[in-house]
Amino acid sequence: MPRRWDIFCAVVDNFGDIGVCWRLARRLSLGLGQSVRLWVDDLYSFQRLRAAVDPAQAAQTIDGIEVLGWDAHAAAVEPADIVIEGFGVKLPARYLDAMAARQRPPAWINLEYLSAEPWVDTHHGLPSPHPRLPLTKYFFFPGFTAATGGVLIEAGLAAAREALRADPAAQAAFRRSIGIAAHADATLWLSLFCYDNRALAPLVSAWAGDARGVDCIVPAGVALKQLEAIAGRAIVPGACVRLGALRIHAIPFLDPDQYDRLLWTCDLNLVRGEDSFVRAQLAARPLLWQAYPQDEGAHLTKAEAFCDRYFAGLSPAVGRDLFTAWNRQCGDIAGAWAALRDGLPRLNAHAAGWARRLEENGDLALNLATFCEDRLE
Repeated sequence: MPRRWDIFCAVVDNFGDIGVCWRLARRLSLGLGQSVRLWVDDLYSFQRLRAAVDPAQAAQTIDGIEVLGWDAHAAAVEPADIVIEGFGVKLPARYLDAMAARQRPPAWINLEYLSAEPWVDTHHGLPSPHPRLPLTKYFFFPGFTAATGGVLIEAGLAAAREALRADPAAQAAFRRSIGIAAHADATLWLSLFCYDNRALAPLVSAWAGDARGVDCIVPAGVALKQLEAIAGRAIVPGACVRLGALRIHAIPFLDPDQYDRLLWTCDLNLVRGEDSFVRAQLAARPLLWQAYPQDEGAHLTKAEAFCDRYFAGLSPAVGRDLFTAWNRQCGDIAGAWAALRDGLPRLNAHAAGWARRLEENGDLALNLATFCEDRLE
C-alpha cells in the first residue's frame, strides 16, 4: 500500500550519499507509487546530479518528489510513516520527539553503507531500541546475497541496457550527445571516475603504451584534474587529448541516467564509492572499483571482501591483481593492466553472470518497502 516516506541525506562525499538516496527516492516514488520527501543538507552538490534542483529553494518538487533543505523545515513537520536515515545520519532531536509522539511510531530505518564483508549477512535487519524514546530503529544493509537488502535495480533496467548495447548507432548517438566524436580505430572504451589515486599515473602510462589502443571517457571532477597533472596540460570538457595509444575524452558531469548509459557503452568502468560502484556492476561489464579511502586501511578490508565474492569461481581471477594494486595505490600496475586486458573476454562473461545474480536477489527498494510494511502491521 502507498506510504509516506522521509529520507534524510547528509552529503558527506559529494555524490555517493546523495546519489544513492536520490535513486532510492525515485525508485520508491516512480516505481512503487510511494509519497516521498527527500531531505538534503547540501542542495548544491545535489544540483550536480539533477540540474533541475534550485539550491536557493528550501522546498521544491523534482520528478514528483518533495525535496527539502534540511535546516529549513526538518523540525516543524509531521513525521512520515517510514523514516530513512541515509547512512546513519543523525536525525534532528525535535523530529525524533515528533516520531515518538505519534500514536503509531514510524518504521525507522538506518540504511547502511554497502559492504561485501561476511558479518553484514547476520546484522541485516537487526533492531536497536532508542535509549530514551519508545522507538526502535532497524539496520538495513544493502549487499550481494539474499540475506541482505540487495541493491537498487529499476524495473526494465537490464532490457534497456541490452537494447542500447545491441544498437551501435544508438551508442554512437549517445557518445555524440556527450561530446565524443566517433573513431573508427577505437578498440577499447573505458570510463574513469575515481578519487585521488597515486596509481593513476602508472596506469595512464600503461594505457598510453598499449598498442591495441584505449579510449578513456572522463567526466569533469577529481579524475580529470589528475589527468591534467599527468598530461601537463589543461583538459576541459569537450576536449580530446592523445597520449601515445591513449585518447582522453573529457565530458561534462553526467546525471544518473546518462551515467548509466555511459557505463553500458564502455568495455571497462573505473568507479568509486557506492553509487557508481553498484551501477557499474549492473552494467554487466568488467569494473575496477576504488573504495573510499579510510584511516588505518579500513577500505582495503572492504575491497578485499568484495574481491573474495566477485572473483569466486573465476580461475584464474582475471583482474584481481589490478583491483588490489588500484586500491593499495602501489604494485605492478603495468603488468596487472596487461593481464586484465588479455583476460577481458573471460571477465566480461563473468561480469554478466554477476549482474544476473544481483538481479536474482531483488531490488533494494522493494525489499525495503516489504521490510517496513511488516513492521507497520
